[in-house]
Amino acid sequence: MNLSHVVLAILCIAVSGAANAADKDGWISLFDGKTLNGWKSSENAATFSVDKGQIVVHDPRAHLFYVGDVHNADFKNFEFQAEVLARPGANSGIFFHTEFKDNDWPEKGFEVQVDNSQPEHDGYLENKKTGSLYGVRNVYKTMAQDDKWFTMNITVHGKHVQVRVDKVLLVDYTEPENTLAASSNYNCVISHGTFALQGHDPKSETHYRNIRVKPLPDDLQDIVEPVVADDIYKTINRLGKDNYPLVDFHTHLKGGLTIDEVLNHMYQTGINHGIAVNGGIGFPITNDSGIEKFYQSMKGTPCFIGLQAEGREWPTLFSVKAVSRFDYVFTDSMTIFDQNGKRSRLWMKDEVNISDKQAFMDLLVNTIEKIMKDEPIDIYVNPTFLPDVIASEYNTLWTPERMQRVVDAAAKNGVAIEINSRLKLPSIAFVKLAKKAGIKFTLGVNNTDRDLGRAEYAQEVIKVCGIGWKDMWMPKPDGQKPIQVKGFKGK
Repeated sequence: MNLSHVVLAILCIAVSGAANAADKDGWISLFDGKTLNGWKSSENAATFSVDKGQIVVHDPRAHLFYVGDVHNADFKNFEFQAEVLARPGANSGIFFHTEFKDNDWPEKGFEVQVDNSQPEHDGYLENKKTGSLYGVRNVYKTMAQDDKWFTMNITVHGKHVQVRVDKVLLVDYTEPENTLAASSNYNCVISHGTFALQGHDPKSETHYRNIRVKPLPDDLQDIVEPVVADDIYKTINRLGKDNYPLVDFHTHLKGGLTIDEVLNHMYQTGINHGIAVNGGIGFPITNDSGIEKFYQSMKGTPCFIGLQAEGREWPTLFSVKAVSRFDYVFTDSMTIFDQNGKRSRLWMKDEVNISDKQAFMDLLVNTIEKIMKDEPIDIYVNPTFLPDVIASEYNTLWTPERMQRVVDAAAKNGVAIEINSRLKLPSIAFVKLAKKAGIKFTLGVNNTDRDLGRAEYAQEVIKVCGIGWKDMWMPKPDGQKPIQVKGFKGK
């Protein structure tokens, strides 16, 4: 080897060392921006290429594993960051605590999902959206935009995992003491390992850049409350893994409940939330400016936002444009006009006057049918609710014929039915009729205080009635919402 070759070799070593050197804050680059040096692909290596300082992921399924020199490609505690751009319809992910596998899906570690908008794919519609700790703590609201760069941060401190998208905390997971695997062949256990980028399918295209890591001491432990996975926890975990969109769309900031407490409930249980505000005469929101104020107050949170449309007069109070701000609209028949034409709130004992139970039930069912037909709603909530004075006669008054009429109205008008875990409504018999009619279902609690529960009744109904993930409702995209399609009657 001549002198020039020796100098060149020394320079290459120096450049390589500099590329893997930590900055003043301890961050180390895992991608040089020019090559895939330090990375190794499983099947279909052509899925990964480098262009303009980016790793481009496109074409058949493959996984690109980091196998370079940084920390011997073995990380336990760390902070990880990457900038990500997903093309429309893309599905990808970032794995950690994994290990190289030359084909199929990785078996070890966790995946942090990248999926903003992938449509139904081979008969499967992925409900787990960007930022999900896949199958362990899912995020169901899209928090990143296609064709726009966003930053993904993943931190692991002991048994504590956090995921952020553009600095918004989406996952705050503590592994339970009796560790759960997300599935029988996927070892989702906090341990150690390397990182990997996922190429999901030929229709997906995702870009990654500025991939870096800050290794942390192996003995680092966050001070967190210990978690024990009881049977309810395990069922929620299984449903989330099996693609059920676990979203309580009927959450209210009432009884002192704060948005931070709602988010903590989401982090701890895996149940996401839709925050609903009451709109109607005598309720917090009565006009478009009230809607805008609420919308701005919720902007940037990983919660859906909904309007609980109160009373039959609500369509006269708002514009289509304002109501379209909400991810969804729901109502119930707990405010009706009684047989004397008087406005009656059925949960208020002093406003309920039932002299003829059968006549009242006929009026109630007629009202529900009219609501389904005329009001642009996504979900019918508190279904089959009866006032206290007749609630004990539920199974007698809600005859098969009356239940079928409500089911038929919901099916005809594309309205989803809530399974309410606080009120334990509707009955199993009603849900079976609704499922047979092809109606979609949502979860709801309709809390009056800080107690959000864990969807216990809904879990029972799902099991007994054989409800699958495809039977669950999710908000429609902009332009397809009922308020945009139906508008208001007479407008």
